[in-house]
Order: sequence, then structure tokens, then C-alpha cells
Amino acid sequence: MQRKDNKKRGNTSGGKENRGGKSGENRKAPFKKQFTKKKTQPTPKKEDGIRLNKYIANSGVCSRREADTYIATGLVSVNGKIINEMGYKVQLSDDVRFDGRRISPEPDTYVLLNKPKAVASTTSTSKGLTVMDLISNATTADVKPVGRLGRNATGLLLFTNDDKLVKKLHSKGMERLFHIELDKNLKASHLEEIKEGLTIDGKLIQVEEISYVDNAPKKEIGLKIKHMGNSVIRTIFDHLNYNVVKVDCVTIAHLTKKDLPRGRWKILTKKEVELFSML
Repeated sequence: MQRKDNKKRGNTSGGKENRGGKSGENRKAPFKKQFTKKKTQPTPKKEDGIRLNKYIANSGVCSRREADTYIATGLVSVNGKIINEMGYKVQLSDDVRFDGRRISPEPDTYVLLNKPKAVASTTSTSKGLTVMDLISNATTADVKPVGRLGRNATGLLLFTNDDKLVKKLHSKGMERLFHIELDKNLKASHLEEIKEGLTIDGKLIQVEEISYVDNAPKKEIGLKIKHMGNSVIRTIFDHLNYNVVKVDCVTIAHLTKKDLPRGRWKILTKKEVELFSML
């Protein structure tokens, strides 16, 4: 009886040790398995980019197979460098050109913003709150502002990724109407000087139209100009010894602020986009 009890107790003790051993192995095994899985199957990152042939095909130029042929023959460049490597990957922000013409896998997109005051019209992330922050939910396309507005200026600002339109607007100019307020009344003689064109620092600055704002003091001016910069207005009035108090872009070509409150944006309609072809 005593030997049976001892045997039983011994078996019981051994059973616990075996179970303890198995339990220890079970605790370690999943950790090893997960660790190995993470090493061999990393999560894909956005930085990995898009294969160049897919980028070209998505832009509508040709098929992927044809793109490989064009890449091999040196017709494709990325950021100014000819790429012959099969499987080369690019980012959406890269400058990809096919036979010298820039291409994009994204559809042409046009966004109109009614810019509020104290917002920088730049793509730089080091300038505090920018117009790019205000339109961040408008589109995933890589749009950029066309022309500039000063930080304290308000009004309409156009964004697009349509390089063909941007090139056209910079070449021909983009007509914009500004409501300007000065620190004092604008003399009639100065209004005529601006209308005829001013030569400042050896450069002729011409405007399309200038007039006093109806039913307002003569320090409020309506000025239509094709110049794309953001400092030309201040340059004109600084030259004539006026301080600019307020600048508001009221229209861009055929686009107006109708139904577009300050700080809001909208995607242009097909008809609004087509009217740019008349410029």
C-alpha cells in the first residue's frame, strides 16, 4: 500500500512537471511564431511607390507592356533623369515625363477656395496654416495653387493638377478682379497713371481695368489685372505712396464667390472648366 501511494504521488508530481513544461513551451511558441512572421512579412508602406509602367498606363498613354518598351528605349524620365530600369518605382509627387511631356495617373482636378485672412497661399509646411490645409479634404489629387495671394489677402484662389492649363494661364495671364482698400483716397491723377501703365524699377506694369468702387469712399478701388504674382498690387500703390489696407480677390476669369463662403472650397463643374478654353 505504501509503495502504491508513493508511486501515485510520484506520478502526480511528474504529471505536474510535464504539464508545466508543456505550458512553458506553449507560452514561448506563439511569441516565436509572431516574431518570425513580422520579420518575413513586413507591412507594405506608401513610400514603396508605384511601378513606373503602371504609372504610365494609369495616365492613359499606353498599356503596361507598351510602357516597358518605351522605358527601355529611353522615352521616359523621372525628375529629369532618363529611366531604363524595369520595375522602377515612383511617387505621385515625382515629375514623370513621356517623350518630354509631363504625365499623371490622376484625373485633372480643379478646386476653388475662398481664402480667409492670415492663411499662407503656399505648399510649404513651415509657414503655419496654409491654403493646402484648408483644401486637404477636397481631393487626393496633387493639386497646387495657381497664382498667389498674400497671407492677409482674401478671396478666390484656384488649385489644379492640370499642367497644360497652368502653363496656359502663366503664359497668357489669368484675369483677376480685386477689391482694394487704401489708407487714403486715391487721387484721380494717380488712377489715370495706373490705367495708362506704370514703369517701376525698369518694368512696365499694366492693368486691365481700374476704377473707384461705386457708392464707396475713393480709397476703395476695383482693379482687374492678369499678373499672377501676389505682390504686384502693393508694388503699384507703394510706388504712389499709398498703404494697402485690404485686398480681396472677387473673381478669377469667369469664376465668382457666389455661394462660396469665406474659408470654403468647391470642385469646379465640367462647364466651369470648359470655359477656360475660351481664354
